[in-house]
Amino acid sequence: MSEKKASAHWSGPGKTGQGNISTETGALDKYPYGFASRFGDDRRGTNPEEIVGAAHASCFTMAFAFACEKAGFATKTVDTTASVRLAKDGDGFKIDRIALTMEAVVPNLDEAKFKELAEGAKANCPLSKALASVPEITLSATLKN
Repeated sequence: MSEKKASAHWSGPGKTGQGNISTETGALDKYPYGFASRFGDDRRGTNPEEIVGAAHASCFTMAFAFACEKAGFATKTVDTTASVRLAKDGDGFKIDRIALTMEAVVPNLDEAKFKELAEGAKANCPLSKALASVPEITLSATLKN
């Protein structure tokens, strides 16, 4: 079993306050976030949806590489983007869609097996399972040569 930690600190009211996020590894160390980086155009901070997207994209990408390896194919490159949509939900918000877009170079892998392995990775990566309450998780996968 593996357990990883991250923490968040917040000071002030919701709209004008500021927070920071840190991870156990130090990859994020008091990295700023706030209302403007979540709902506005402030690019100096991050936001929870961006972090969820990074986590999901990285988890899916690793799951695909492991699935290819198990099936006897060596991945050369796998690039994934996760677009996480935050939508109004009554008085609050919810994540209502995550769109995964992946391009991979996997020698000797045909299109049918590629799609099978990609869909399997999407269904079985731990983050996909954790995010199962998201109503729509899509995958657009392209096999490149």
